[in-house]
Amino acid sequence: QVQLVESGGGLVQPGGSLRLSCAASGGIFSIYDMKWYRHLPGKEREWVATITPGGSTNYANSIKGRFTMSRDNAKRTVYLQMNGLKPEDTAVYYCNAFRVSALGQRYDFWGQGTQVTVSS
Repeated sequence: QVQLVESGGGLVQPGGSLRLSCAASGGIFSIYDMKWYRHLPGKEREWVATITPGGSTNYANSIKGRFTMSRDNAKRTVYLQMNGLKPEDTAVYYCNAFRVSALGQRYDFWGQGTQVTVSS
């Protein structure tokens, strides 16, 4: 089992920045793909970014060039640096740990979410 706790959300003006953190406990953190998702008001949850155990990243087109995901395996933490925030980035942001074992067993863990509000 992996437990995930997000932090760093809050209220920010358009054009501002926030850094979200997701601290993991339990399990072997370094072998998981780590992901950020967000749930926008009135919409389906959407994927934001992924970082692999080796540090490769992939981003949704809607945030590419503005958000940067990183991980610190020693601290068992992933980060989402969000710059150039827009009102449409307002959402609850969730951290996810995911892997599929060599035997095909799926491991999928979620944090409780952190609210990000972009408004003047």
